[in-house]
Amino acid sequence: MGLIFLVLQCPAVAILFARLLPGIKRPQPLVPAPEIPAYLGQVSVVIPTLNEAQRLGNCLAGVQKQGYSVREILVVDSNSQDGTRELVAAQQTHDPRIRLLSDPPLPADWVGRPWALDWGWRQSSPGSAWILNLDADTRPQLGLVPALLQLAIQENYDLITLSPRFILKYPGEWWLQPALLMTLIYRFGATGVGESSPERVMANGQCCLVRRSVLEKMQGYRTVKNSFCDDVTLVRNCARQGFKVGFFDGSQVLQVRMYEGFGETWREWGRSLDLKDATSRAQLWGDLWFLISVQGLPLLLLSISFFLPSNPVNRILLGVNLFLVFIRWGMLWAIRPVYSGWDSNSWPFWLSPLSDPLAVTRIILSSLTRPKRWRGRTY
Repeated sequence: MGLIFLVLQCPAVAILFARLLPGIKRPQPLVPAPEIPAYLGQVSVVIPTLNEAQRLGNCLAGVQKQGYSVREILVVDSNSQDGTRELVAAQQTHDPRIRLLSDPPLPADWVGRPWALDWGWRQSSPGSAWILNLDADTRPQLGLVPALLQLAIQENYDLITLSPRFILKYPGEWWLQPALLMTLIYRFGATGVGESSPERVMANGQCCLVRRSVLEKMQGYRTVKNSFCDDVTLVRNCARQGFKVGFFDGSQVLQVRMYEGFGETWREWGRSLDLKDATSRAQLWGDLWFLISVQGLPLLLLSISFFLPSNPVNRILLGVNLFLVFIRWGMLWAIRPVYSGWDSNSWPFWLSPLSDPLAVTRIILSSLTRPKRWRGRTY
């Protein structure tokens, strides 16, 4: 039995090492930048909403702190019933850049988020050379927009997405969320150190800056209309068309409070992390084998290896899984800076490797099913 597990795990360990090693030289996090006169009115911000009254206030407050590079702030609402529209209307009196839009009824072959984003950029001012998509649960920090523009223009990027600093509150999410995040890091490496192949490009649509000309050439979001991971699908489609895309550490300029507690983290985030809508079937199954081998099995195999007969194969198996567990706790220390909200409830963070089998199970379950409910809609 030990030999079977070694054959399963050893190639995956080599891949993991190759992916994580470049992270030692990963780019520094993007830092806030001052406004530059040349960037005046260059950006239209698009925020899709559906019953986001509890989270949108922080997002709007952060966007309004951005300077004159932001021409307009378009909130595209999908018939919210929880006071979202009233919140936006109230903020319009404080900032004339804010516009409240209502997207048309959702077509049967579209998912809600890309539909709202598509409607938003089509209603934006032609004078904006860039579209910045933000999710309602984000909290933009001062200097975010000029920092993005400076990076995109100086390095000639066509599309940039950022990873955020996560705000966690409750013990359950402190225990599960880092394990789910680790499934992404193990598959795609550190932020800013991704693979060049479009099929392996990673992205985060919570904060996405894209050239208007790119959206025009891509016919907006039509190529991702039925994707439940439209951000990754869009970026990979753009990369296949030859556009320069980048994914950077935005923990100094962007915060996000995604979900409330263990249950919501499990249901809402866990069902999109498989990325099956942006991934070929072969790649999806390859990723599942990889995650099972290097993240799902090590603690389980380590716990039973002491009861196996002592022979060279089983001793090697023990060593391999000790190494993987050591790497996992080392990665936990490495990702610590991307979290906020440290308090008396955050101690489960250090025990989050114990939830790795559960996190990998969640990815497997998500890979085998298609969501029937997503962000308040039934499909």
